[in-house]
Amino acid sequence: MAEIPLYFVDLQDDYGFEDYGPDCNSMRVTAFLDVPGQDNLLPLTRLEKYAFSENTFNRQIIARGLLDVFRDFSNNEEDFLTVMAIVVRLSEDAEPTVRTELMEQIPPIAIFLQENRSNFPVVLSEYLIPIVVRYLTDPNNQVRKSTQEVLLILLEQDLIFQYDIENTVCPILLQLSALDSDDEYKAEAVSIICKMASMLSKSTVERLLLPRFCELCGDGKLFQVRKVCAANFGDICRAVGQEATEKFLIPKFFELCSDAVWGMRKACAECFTAVSHSSSPEVRRTQLSPLFIRLVSDPCRWVRQAAFQSLGPFISTFANPSRAGLYLGEDGTLSIWPLTQDVDSGFASGSPTPRSGGNTSSASLTSSTKPVQMEPELPEEGTSAKTSNFSPISSSDGLTENPVESSVLAGAELTRLSPEASAFSKLSDINDLPISSHPGSDSWACPGNAEDLFNDFLYWRTPLPDISKDLELFLSEAEPQEDDCSRPKTVHNSCVARSEIQKVLESLQEHMLNDPDVQAQVQVLSAALRAAQLDSVNEPESKPTAGLNEVSISDSSSASDNQITLSASSSHNELSVARILQSTDAGEHRNGTSDHLDMDQRQDPTPLEENKSKIPDIIPQPLLDQYVSMTDPARAQTVDTDIATHCAYSLPGVALTLGRQNWHCLKDTYETLASDVQWKVRRTLAFSIHELAVILGDQLTAADLVPIFNGFLKDLDEVRIGVLKHLYDFLKLLHEDKRRDYLYQLQEFVVTDNSRNWRFRYELAEQLILILELYSPNDVYDYLMHIALKLCADKVSEVRWISFKLVVAILQKFYSNSESALGLNFIHELIIRFRHCSKWVGRQAFAFICQAVVSKECIPMDQFVEHLLPSLLSLASDPVPNVRVLLAKALRQVLLEKAYFRNAGNPHLEVVEETILALQSDRDQDVSFFATLEPKRRNTIDTTVLEKQN
Repeated sequence: MAEIPLYFVDLQDDYGFEDYGPDCNSMRVTAFLDVPGQDNLLPLTRLEKYAFSENTFNRQIIARGLLDVFRDFSNNEEDFLTVMAIVVRLSEDAEPTVRTELMEQIPPIAIFLQENRSNFPVVLSEYLIPIVVRYLTDPNNQVRKSTQEVLLILLEQDLIFQYDIENTVCPILLQLSALDSDDEYKAEAVSIICKMASMLSKSTVERLLLPRFCELCGDGKLFQVRKVCAANFGDICRAVGQEATEKFLIPKFFELCSDAVWGMRKACAECFTAVSHSSSPEVRRTQLSPLFIRLVSDPCRWVRQAAFQSLGPFISTFANPSRAGLYLGEDGTLSIWPLTQDVDSGFASGSPTPRSGGNTSSASLTSSTKPVQMEPELPEEGTSAKTSNFSPISSSDGLTENPVESSVLAGAELTRLSPEASAFSKLSDINDLPISSHPGSDSWACPGNAEDLFNDFLYWRTPLPDISKDLELFLSEAEPQEDDCSRPKTVHNSCVARSEIQKVLESLQEHMLNDPDVQAQVQVLSAALRAAQLDSVNEPESKPTAGLNEVSISDSSSASDNQITLSASSSHNELSVARILQSTDAGEHRNGTSDHLDMDQRQDPTPLEENKSKIPDIIPQPLLDQYVSMTDPARAQTVDTDIATHCAYSLPGVALTLGRQNWHCLKDTYETLASDVQWKVRRTLAFSIHELAVILGDQLTAADLVPIFNGFLKDLDEVRIGVLKHLYDFLKLLHEDKRRDYLYQLQEFVVTDNSRNWRFRYELAEQLILILELYSPNDVYDYLMHIALKLCADKVSEVRWISFKLVVAILQKFYSNSESALGLNFIHELIIRFRHCSKWVGRQAFAFICQAVVSKECIPMDQFVEHLLPSLLSLASDPVPNVRVLLAKALRQVLLEKAYFRNAGNPHLEVVEETILALQSDRDQDVSFFATLEPKRRNTIDTTVLEKQN
């Protein structure tokens, strides 16, 4: 260690004094450090001299260069202790700028000491932490601000040990945040507490900081303190977990939401989603939901605005992957909930699947057990009568519920978990038979695999109206009649019923092929028709009401052996028939199961009310009502002009929460947003329509999203870009026949409102590369190839270069699908358009395409040699150097590296080598350079600029 460096380099702030020369206007370091030789002081002594100089700037520079000082003196223990003593004395400097410079150097110094000092914990505890703690109470505001930032950096980098946190850092923060503390210090301390909560262990926060935070939430002296608490409430909830949140924080949150200062209520509305994430489903539903409704209806407009912005995210916290059938992966993509695994584990263990977002007590599960409705398939001949359409799950420990089976597999109605819910034994829907009525495990047959559990009809159908009361009334009216006078009426009613069923069957035949819902209805009606025919045959021997209690499951020849008598008041099949007839008479297929709806039925409010009454209570109805009302024009006037944008932004999350079976609740809202006059609302929907398609599935997508998607294709460029960026993601979700409808429309993307919007065409080329896999080679040749060639002639070079990659991908598509004839036609088109192009950029493009074809091995090498190589070699005489440069690169670095040309007996090798020799003697030095460059050095030369020169 010879001399102290004459300059100090701050790696963080880039104050490099070595770059300052004599002509620099700024002061040089030599103005503060004496020239070596002027005195006979040792380097450490000279450092000490200038560290305590009367010149403030001298001390400031020394503080700024402390990291270099430690690097020079840390090897010798005695010198290191001397430097630490200088740091301690420098921390007591009266000048705030020196103290600020010193504090800003502590994080890099701590990292250096951690890496190079074995006694780092002792050094940090004895020297650096006391400085940080003392500066938290510094009278200068800038020093305190810098110290707060440094403390958070040290905690984030895990440089402060647990002992120092609990015995040094937390005590000073608790002292500063005491109720009788200075107001300014108190506000700063509570801000640090809130920010550092996420960096500490749960036990530390709950034991040391949570009591003080709860006290500060009720600080009536300074509203700024309460506002800081409200703004960071969600972070504290995440840090302490669900149990402490519900026990200590939720009551304080209620107080803050009712604060007299509107800013407090606004802050609560902004962090409401984070608080909900840390709460159980029960608390979220019974306590937070009513509280949020109060914020949405707050008299202050700013509070309402914040609440409506948080409404969609808050609703999304009710999402349960096992109910919605989808979940967000770690990469943010929507994925299908793993059905088989959960089904197997549910049957094996007999215990409920854990719910996301909170725990559900066993008591609540027992009191709110919902039956699981399995696939309603007709039993085969010879099967036991115990094989039922309903298969509740039971275990020896009690009645349990598997949410996967109750929502995803069976599509059954989800029920409310709150104590206010009515008992399930009182439900009038006969589809939901209570498990308690069948306690024996032997009386129910569990299916063998997951495929048997799933049925499209049950999964997609909207709950049908309950007509059991009507049937009971019908039975009560029929029973008092005498047998003699009731028999003719019964026969007449049976004939009428058969004729009605026959009419409905005929009307459903034309829709049967493509709609699984209709297929299921046809099956039920066919069975009912056979049963009606059987009843008419057995009429003299049976009672008038026997047909309402028996269901035929086979043809008339074996009817007497296969009749099933149910213990319920009416059979499931006859109820299904009645419901189908009722829905058919209404002339309406329910939302989500039919692609065609009459406009008159759309305007009829009665089905909507029925759907609402049967909606599974996934979220409280008032929340959904408020969310749907965000499209009301009056909201824009009284709340926020951008409220529709916030509604559109959060709609996929709300749809995921409700599940595809409840899409009818949001369908009108989505259509209203899609036709909003503000283009940014439509743009928001366009960017997320592909995600919504994943949530809804292919049937609802084809029925409800495709028309809106088609409208976006003809919208402004600002809206079309949202569709274009995820065009592949949307098209791959459609059926093949629907997907082919867009082949002709793809060329419309080439035309934009503003021709200078080249990024639009660039995005189109990128999407076309992905879309190629969705279409057949013939479709690619007839439609997409012409778009690619048009993009290759674009005025902007970036569009042309990405289009060349598209051309190569098209060639690969043809040859990978054994369509060599299409490939040859395309190659001839490329030769005509690019090799013989009058502009040099076209000929350069041909060289690049050939290079990419060889590099990616898109076509067989013999095909390349026969059809492309002669035209490529002819570019050696091109008058433009940029064309010859790319030719040299293609031949030297790509073509000769292929095994096909390494064979000495290859007849084409000699021609290629002669061309390379000619290029090596080219008059242009760039051409000769790349023709001579060895392939092993190609990675060390950046030739991107040369490739894209125009």
